[in-house]
Amino acid sequence: MCIRLSCVSGPGSYAKVERVSTPLPAIARSLAGAVPRSFWLDQPDAPEPLPALAGSVTADLAIIGGGFTGLWTALLARERYPDLDVVLLEAKTVGWAASGRNGGFCSASLTHGLGNGLERFPSELPLLERLGEQNLREIGETVAKHGIDCDFQPTGELALATADWQLDGLDEEAVTARRLGHDVEVLDAAGARAELRSPLWVGGLKYTTGNAMVEPGRLAWGLRRACLAAGVRIYEHTQVTSLSGGPAGARSPGSVGLLLRTPYGSVRAAKVALAAGVPGGSLLRRIGAYVIPVWDYVLMTEPLSTARVESLGWRDRRGASDLANQFHYFRLSRDNRILWGGYDAVYYNGGGIQEEHVTRPATFTKLASHFFTTFPQLEGVSFTHAWGGVIDTCSRFCAFFGTAHAGRVAYAAGYTGLGVGATRFAAQVLLDKLQNEDSERVRLTLVNSKPLPFPPEPLRSGVIQATRTSLARADRNAGQRDLWLRTLDRLGLGFDS
Repeated sequence: MCIRLSCVSGPGSYAKVERVSTPLPAIARSLAGAVPRSFWLDQPDAPEPLPALAGSVTADLAIIGGGFTGLWTALLARERYPDLDVVLLEAKTVGWAASGRNGGFCSASLTHGLGNGLERFPSELPLLERLGEQNLREIGETVAKHGIDCDFQPTGELALATADWQLDGLDEEAVTARRLGHDVEVLDAAGARAELRSPLWVGGLKYTTGNAMVEPGRLAWGLRRACLAAGVRIYEHTQVTSLSGGPAGARSPGSVGLLLRTPYGSVRAAKVALAAGVPGGSLLRRIGAYVIPVWDYVLMTEPLSTARVESLGWRDRRGASDLANQFHYFRLSRDNRILWGGYDAVYYNGGGIQEEHVTRPATFTKLASHFFTTFPQLEGVSFTHAWGGVIDTCSRFCAFFGTAHAGRVAYAAGYTGLGVGATRFAAQVLLDKLQNEDSERVRLTLVNSKPLPFPPEPLRSGVIQATRTSLARADRNAGQRDLWLRTLDRLGLGFDS
């Protein structure tokens, strides 16, 4: 899912634009048939789950988590170290969580965008951009090499303004982006509407580099197949319930090593890559202070007719988002559906992750209303899928890294919704750390620093909800940031990414 932490919750008007509301009964009809499942995973050719682990096994490397980070770590481990015995453990099925629920924006950025990168890693940004572009290129090469049918399309992306205040700084961003090697064009209102027809656009940016669109579920399934072919042992429906240490250096079947317990078995491993996002905090306490679970919600339309697609004039099928603080992201699928998500990024007080949070009718209604306001020419279109899920979010909005158990455990977390591409880079970092490799990756400040921790509850909930209220107010007031947001800016939290 593509998310900015700047949209930590819900209420508030979209932007200062003239709106024509779709009647509530029509919105209700558009949602009536939507199933509460990710479209990307709700496919007839989804692979059958692999058996759960039963009994005790040993491995050189055990990977906890079958999302993109875990899958890339497993595949790259076998490519980099062919003699390494690798086991991957997934609590449910491969790709079921954020990796299979996102919008399919595979960005080259490792820093959650240029603005966030310049704010936090200014001296490293040219190198980070180079590494990110290389990483995106190599993702495409892997997709081609393994024949992964995930509709990988290096389209670039659109950032579209819905109010005049959102145009501030776009010229400067374009200059910076070109200096860093990007092909970017500043759009006026006519140019933005020529790219994608909506009465809301007043301008924006068009990037032809730095982003690819993918079908995330099929990418996860393709990586799963490639891992199996490379000799990785994968166990699904195998939750790791505890992680404990043993003597450093232990790796033989008769030695202790690290012990991972599961409901029906265990793994003894010399090294462990923890790639479980927010749930990883239950296995390694030091992660918990830095990540929070933010819920993102998404709609997917029925396939559009040729006439409806033509009414959009969606040139080059680029993924897109608007530039409000509480923003939407949207894209076309290969069968001409529109994915429409974002705006309400919700933190439930206390940070609980409950199954009932997967569906949120008030948010789905709001998203549908905004959809028809943005694209009035699509009146009458129905949604077939409406889903939500957790994103592991940190205060600097991009992944952080660390080790534990005397360097025998390495972890990555905190992607904040822009992890489809960055997970592969993270996998390389995890392997560098676990195998004590020296590389330009492991020398990066990005890799060797941590975000500011979140305060404990209940203060955490109060801070986040106060931020949500202020961001909604800023969208209503031409982007003017109140004292609370200005204070967060001074603390380096940067809630404007």
